[in-house]
Amino acid sequence: MSLTLIDLGSAPPSNAYLTKLTLRRPEKWFPLKVLVCESCWLVQAEAYSRAAELFNEEYAYFSSFSDQWLKHASNYVESMVNRFSLGQDNHVVEIASNDGYLLQYVNQRAIPCLGIEPTAGTAMAAQQKGIETVQDFFCSSLAKQLASHGKQADLMIANNVLAHVPDINDFAQGFAVLLKPYGVATFEFPHLMHLIEQKQFDTIYHEHFSYLSFTTVCRIFAVNGLTVFDVEELETHGGSLRVFAQRTDTGSHPVCTHVAELLERESVAGMNHSSYYDGFQEQANKVKNDFLTFLLEVRRQNKIVAGYGAAAKGNTLMNYAGIRSDLIPFVVDRNPAKQGKFMPGSRIPIVTEARIYEEKPDYILILPWNLKVEIMDQLDYIREWGGRFIVVLPYLEIH
Repeated sequence: MSLTLIDLGSAPPSNAYLTKLTLRRPEKWFPLKVLVCESCWLVQAEAYSRAAELFNEEYAYFSSFSDQWLKHASNYVESMVNRFSLGQDNHVVEIASNDGYLLQYVNQRAIPCLGIEPTAGTAMAAQQKGIETVQDFFCSSLAKQLASHGKQADLMIANNVLAHVPDINDFAQGFAVLLKPYGVATFEFPHLMHLIEQKQFDTIYHEHFSYLSFTTVCRIFAVNGLTVFDVEELETHGGSLRVFAQRTDTGSHPVCTHVAELLERESVAGMNHSSYYDGFQEQANKVKNDFLTFLLEVRRQNKIVAGYGAAAKGNTLMNYAGIRSDLIPFVVDRNPAKQGKFMPGSRIPIVTEARIYEEKPDYILILPWNLKVEIMDQLDYIREWGGRFIVVLPYLEIH
């Protein structure tokens, strides 16, 4: 049995940015509906698109364009090296290694490492940084192939990828295969509890197949040969978890008290009951309606609202609210791979930061709200002409 968490109508894949040529062609739109399994409490989107369609050669998300995310990666590497005494005799493997944003810090320490990344553009960027990268989707069969070639890992890293895999059980099995007997795997992913409680419906898009609680992840890992031995709560992506796992058959790390504490918190919150998920649709509708009301009023005043950050979450918001270029004429992004293209669905042009100086918008809508502080510092100069910042979630704020 399943219940509906939210129905966002339909939208194109959130990272399927358009070019001037593809603007002339029809876009593929898919239903965007999320269901909750009342047996295991896994929250998943109905699958209408294949991973290969979503993470193709046109995929334009490059992790290295956020200074905040680079700092997070650097701090992570330092912490893991110190905690697990990693050195030149060890081997680190990152799944969904993107453009080498994290493994570059492993490389700098002369620790052997390998990236696994399915998208061509980001894999090439990593290789240009001197990081050995396998361009493929990670799965149990690839793990067996790599293990047979002596590529087993002391540390495996999976940041913001667990939610992206359609077959999460096979994915987890791959870690049990590729880890050395006493190796450690860490997984970072947005915490479902924060998504629900902070109304983060814009983090729902086709590239995210699953929306994960700690309880559900522990269950999935347990049946696939992994034991969770620690968990940390992070501020990244609006509230994430970093889960530490080891092979069940050989792992030697004692299970920390944090594991039982978070499992209990989720249970007390009611995440294993259908009532916890009630009302999320209505909350999303209120956010959307408040946002539209604001944009229409600003439009009547002949003021300009520009977007900043052509993020996937921004595309979910734009398409659910039906926003087009009459209300938000352009979106600025630092990533050259997105500049000159157009937002999927809304078809709003993506431009360089120079456009802000030219247009002097009255408001900047920060679409990747998880980077709000970084972006407001970066664009603080808009206050010279009275410009202000807008964040829509969890409720409309003007700064």
